[in-house]
Amino acid sequence: MSEVMKLIPDDEHNQTLISNVHPAEWINPEPAKQYNLVVIGAGTAGLVTAAGAAGVGAKVALVERHLMGGDCLNVGCVPSKCLIRSSRAAADVRDAGDFGISVPDGVEVDFGAVMERLRRLRAEISTNDSAKRYRDELGVDVFIGEGKFTGPNSAEVDGKVLNFKKAVIATGGRAFELPVEGLAEVGFLTNETVFSLTQRPGRLAVIGAGPLGCELAQAFRRLGSEVSILEVGPQILPREDRDAARIIEKAFEKDGVQLVLSCNIRRVEKEGTQKLLHLECGSEKKVLPVDEILIGVGRVPNVDGMGLEAAGVQYDPRAGVIVDDRLRTTNPRIYAAGDICLKYKFTHMADAAARIVIQNALFWGRKKASALNIPWCTFTDPEIAHVGMYEEDAKKKGIEVHTITVSLGDVDRAIADGEKEGMVRIHLKKGTDKILGATIVARHAGEMISEISVAMQAKLGLGGISGVIHPYPTQAEAIKRAADAYSRTRLTPTIKGIFDRILRFQRGGLA
Repeated sequence: MSEVMKLIPDDEHNQTLISNVHPAEWINPEPAKQYNLVVIGAGTAGLVTAAGAAGVGAKVALVERHLMGGDCLNVGCVPSKCLIRSSRAAADVRDAGDFGISVPDGVEVDFGAVMERLRRLRAEISTNDSAKRYRDELGVDVFIGEGKFTGPNSAEVDGKVLNFKKAVIATGGRAFELPVEGLAEVGFLTNETVFSLTQRPGRLAVIGAGPLGCELAQAFRRLGSEVSILEVGPQILPREDRDAARIIEKAFEKDGVQLVLSCNIRRVEKEGTQKLLHLECGSEKKVLPVDEILIGVGRVPNVDGMGLEAAGVQYDPRAGVIVDDRLRTTNPRIYAAGDICLKYKFTHMADAAARIVIQNALFWGRKKASALNIPWCTFTDPEIAHVGMYEEDAKKKGIEVHTITVSLGDVDRAIADGEKEGMVRIHLKKGTDKILGATIVARHAGEMISEISVAMQAKLGLGGISGVIHPYPTQAEAIKRAADAYSRTRLTPTIKGIFDRILRFQRGGLA
């Protein structure tokens, strides 16, 4: 029987969530004599692997020690996007006057209601990842408990032995604990605890200006907190295109997020009810008083206590389980997928990796992770979405690049929407229309980037997109404009001369 688990706050929504993803009354099944596939970890990678394998007739065991659905459902994508949606609504009310809409004074954010909505929607979505659904609808043997390997082809959970032909490690990662003096003593939030808040922090420091830090910093600011975002480097979203990141910085400045860049945190201490961050910014020393601290500086893999040594699986404490391009570990019977082994720690990447594992582990497939075109999106407002190479990546590989940029300020729909701050930037292999990569900054950039991703996957060049009719008016016309800009580059002086001769002939001769 599963142990009793509670989430904070212990309301009806969290009780529903627990009943789905870690039911207290759960009784683990008697193991089969042998499984085609044992999956340890029921986050996105584990769930997709288990469902896909069971769907083609494999006998599958799925093991989860904590909450089915993993980070994505419980402390990642789902709750964060619920929070972001509420924060966008707050910003839309704030900016309604720009669109001729008068909003009465005294409109306030009900933070408790925002978080209650988050918990309600998370609980509603959790039925998709529930233990009962995987058992009753998909035919998976679901084990709730601590799973670990006992040998190269066996695992154990709750005192029961699971023998397998193949296995998959999909245990994901957890928040990185920042080694700053005094931080542990004063206390801090991570993505694993921030969505349990019921009271809005008056002053919030967000450490780390990567995707998680930026998304939550902007969301909390729009919901009424005073927010400072701290980053050791000179820009937010350091992985992204510099121009794209600068657009987000301007949006943060408009929202009132304080950017504290090129700073190191030397120590943290408590003074009364507030927390003091002692900062060193170049030669200048500062003290930043806040009520809460949110850490968003990366992830570490969950490799401890899994018996990986007994299974003959090599791993690195920071990088995770070591896999080859086909996602096999150093034990050819065992594969890995998701944040436990991949450089790109996205839910959709975990999903794609799981599909590779199913083919390679069960059907002698030869699918390679390196063959994937991986888009991603940071859900700030506006969003930044990217796929493929950046210009610097191509140059490092010795590839000459031709870059086309279209400002949303030149797109009719973006003007009508009041969303001119954005762009579409596409990198081509010089002299061709081959798309190497693209960055889009727009309120719905995550929706728009898929057009580029499909083109790259289908090996359709930018010239081909030029021939695709886009509905007017949409912001996706910016992609069409980029394609048209490429087509104009093909009008060389020689071709232009030929066209000129044809047109003059049609007008009555070559004279």
